Amino acid sequence: MKGNLQERATLIGLYINSTHGTIRDAGSVFGVSKSTAHLDVSKRLKKINPKLYDQVNKILKENFAEKHIRGGESTRKMYLLKKG
Repeated sequence: MKGNLQERATLIGLYINSTHGTIRDAGSVFGVSKSTAHLDVSKRLKKINPKLYDQVNKILKENFAEKHIRGGESTRKMYLLKKG
């Protein structure tokens, strides 16, 4: 999704807020890179909609704190598939 940057930043913010998804999830849904999605919600959204930015930022901090668990779970599943 190219085009209006403010609209895209708002839509990505709303997506993350409603799904509690990750930056990577949002990037793939909206057809942009992880870096672009992060720029949209960290810089642009803060100027456009501070209230939504605060909500999204809280979710992203939770996701960041849990990333080591998600990575470990992913590795465990990979090894289980190789054995079976």
